[in-house]
Amino acid sequence: MRGPDSAVEAVLRQRRPDPRCWDVIVEAVCADSASGGADRALVQAGPAIARHADRIAEDLRRQQGFFGTAVGHGVSLRALALAGAGDLRALPALHHLAEHGGLPYNRAEARIMAALPAADLVPVMLTRLRRDNDDAYHDNTTALEVLALCGPAAAPAVAEVARRLDTPYAYDALRVLGGIGPAAAATADRLAAYATGRDPRTSRHHPRRAAWAHWKVTGDPALALDVCGAAVRSGTASHGLPFLADLGPLAAPHADAVRGLLDSPGAWTRVAAAHAYWRITGDAEPAVPVLLAEVDPHWTGQPAAPVQEAVRRLGEIGAPAAGPAAPLLRRILAREERLTHAYDSSRILADEAYVRTLTDALERIAPEGADLVPVPRGAARLG
Repeated sequence: MRGPDSAVEAVLRQRRPDPRCWDVIVEAVCADSASGGADRALVQAGPAIARHADRIAEDLRRQQGFFGTAVGHGVSLRALALAGAGDLRALPALHHLAEHGGLPYNRAEARIMAALPAADLVPVMLTRLRRDNDDAYHDNTTALEVLALCGPAAAPAVAEVARRLDTPYAYDALRVLGGIGPAAAATADRLAAYATGRDPRTSRHHPRRAAWAHWKVTGDPALALDVCGAAVRSGTASHGLPFLADLGPLAAPHADAVRGLLDSPGAWTRVAAAHAYWRITGDAEPAVPVLLAEVDPHWTGQPAAPVQEAVRRLGEIGAPAAGPAAPLLRRILAREERLTHAYDSSRILADEAYVRTLTDALERIAPEGADLVPVPRGAARLG
């Protein structure tokens, strides 16, 4: 039987660790004898610890105390672990944490919480935003990240999110409002002001996101086509390409400019251009070789390389055009070791996100052989 430290090392390094490693980690955390490494592993565990959910929920109640009002690290840790497993018993604790400023505070933890149903998460995030602490960086970024992942279900939060357009969190607010779509139509004028630079708070990153959001809430693509197309033509291509890709055939007037970026010296720009060109024209022939060239089988998770993005876009293209990618994706997915570049606090999350991307891509590219590759035990279905 492994000790807690070796169990943590195993789950951090192996895609298919012995399930008993999770038993050891849960026991150590619930017995208050765990190291920080066990804590960090547990919050990333997702469905791998679902069979221990009753034990963790019971321990969460203990951590909250007799009156159920404690909001310390122990409460946050256990609530996050349950949330990652999709267990609704996390919600009361998350709501209480939101009321008292103890909500988990980084984007990775936001994505863990997003394993819970969006309709249940939105009231928690509204509680967080209504605490009138616009200067609290972690509180705002966490709440806005979760709401962005909720998409149209975040509609009840429109008013609170729109308030963030007047704060340093405007870019995240733009992302949320665009994801909400028509239910945020009342913000269209504000979005147009950011897109055109009329708002004095507009920075260089705002116009494309704001123009995209304006299209999503109004259904009118004219502003997005103008702003994002201008970005592609001006040499700030990577800032406009993802939005032109989302516009798809509506962006046909910009297809030639996008195709010219397939040979860009920047890998991220090449990948974004390949994706955008395919989405705009439906022609995968020039896009697939560009994307396939970026799929490094030895990638360690270094964010400077757009490997995961290239795999995702190949998956979207699917069969038969992306068929040449299938053998390489199977080989990568069969690896036993996780990505090693990410910090321990997000290594499991980063690797399982990559595994999901590879698996989803294979299911689209070569569905007849996707089930031949071993899948990590308890792979989490998080954003």
